[in-house]
Amino acid sequence: MTTGAILPALNAARFLPQVIADIRAAQPGCRVLVVDDGSTDGTADTALKAGAEVRRHPRNLGKGMALRTGYAWAQEQGLDWVFTLDSDGQHLPAEMQRFLDAAATGQWDALVGTRMDSTTNMPWLRKWTNITTSRVISGLAGCTIPDSQSGYRLYRVQGLRGLRLRTTRYDAESEILVRLARGGARIGAVPISTVYGDQVSSIRPLVDTGRFLRLVALLTFTRDRTGGRATDTPTRAGNDG
Repeated sequence: MTTGAILPALNAARFLPQVIADIRAAQPGCRVLVVDDGSTDGTADTALKAGAEVRRHPRNLGKGMALRTGYAWAQEQGLDWVFTLDSDGQHLPAEMQRFLDAAATGQWDALVGTRMDSTTNMPWLRKWTNITTSRVISGLAGCTIPDSQSGYRLYRVQGLRGLRLRTTRYDAESEILVRLARGGARIGAVPISTVYGDQVSSIRPLVDTGRFLRLVALLTFTRDRTGGRATDTPTRAGNDG
């Protein structure tokens, strides 16, 4: 089983050396790609020095576009499975094996980390938001996804081929789950730790809530039979390294 890890990164230079080192320690054979989404703090150079592969967006295009660049990379490299993790240390690489163990059962095509089994340290508003949005996304996907807002995931790369996504920001993480499920993918959940540090969130509550509601409307009224698939391969937004 060949694996990779996608780290979408916006001004994450101070976190990346440790995150990349932790991935290397936890999964020595896992390739690491940092997608620098228009950073201004030397994120790309820091990632290269830490031993990661890098692709650059010349300007900020959004987390969804960074992920799409990563998905295309995973397909180009012929990987079997690809992780997505946040670049700021909120996801623990030591827990990657939990996903791989679940994938090895052959039951799943995508696995989403869930923090909902351990919410003691989760701010009440975030907990309420996660529960609410997860119920909505589960309804649209037709399967139970306990923590649809978690960015810690493992995808079977074959299932990403031809996937057509319309969103480019944080809403893309919800869209891909629905598109995959409607295309027949089996989506499971893996318990992960709830970690908060001094990171500053890039989420803008009003704007991103509006984007989520727009996505819900789109997915409600466009239930295409292919699960949002096209015959072409996703296009990269840019590359380097």
